[in-house]
Amino acid sequence: MTTKTERISARVSENVYHTLHHAAVLVGSTVNQFLIQSALERAQAVIKEESVIYLTGESAKKFLDAIEQPPAPNERLKMAFRIHKERL
Repeated sequence: MTTKTERISARVSENVYHTLHHAAVLVGSTVNQFLIQSALERAQAVIKEESVIYLTGESAKKFLDAIEQPPAPNERLKMAFRIHKERL
């Protein structure tokens, strides 16, 4: 089974490279391995941060109450439904 791979490259200043190299040596990996692992961890954290909504207890209660007992549609919402229906 063959897995397709993609190439990532970046040019960095000498100071940045030395810092990355130093960190890689400390964890026993190559600079490339260190970069990939670090970038992957950060990417996963960003995806989680942007995908999850955190609510306080009070906010969660208001949200659930609004789902269970939604307010009646106002005129703007009614108009939006009519426009949408006409476009279909």
